[in-house]
Amino acid sequence: MCIFCKIIRKEIPADFLFENGNVVAFKDIHPKSKTHILIVPKKHIETIKDLKEDEEDEILVGKMFLVARDIAKSLKLEGYQTLFNVGRAGGQEVMHIHLHLLSHQ
Repeated sequence: MCIFCKIIRKEIPADFLFENGNVVAFKDIHPKSKTHILIVPKKHIETIKDLKEDEEDEILVGKMFLVARDIAKSLKLEGYQTLFNVGRAGGQEVMHIHLHLLSHQ
């Protein structure tokens, strides 16, 4: 079981900013900027390459971006970046898709 699955199951503590039935968001323990939040689906999907072209995965990825938007708004971030790393060669360290929300604020 991957580390994100363990965090989702609350087997490993994390500083959660959001949770619903499909997605969690928590602070990255190794931040790359002042604000570094990870938005992670509860459904285990290794990389973007593994997303299915079906309504469930389309809605899930859309929800991840809406969660990022809402967290940025709640933190009053004027500007921010969203980023997916894809595969080890693309910088993905945990093989469970996750959206980075980054800001220098």
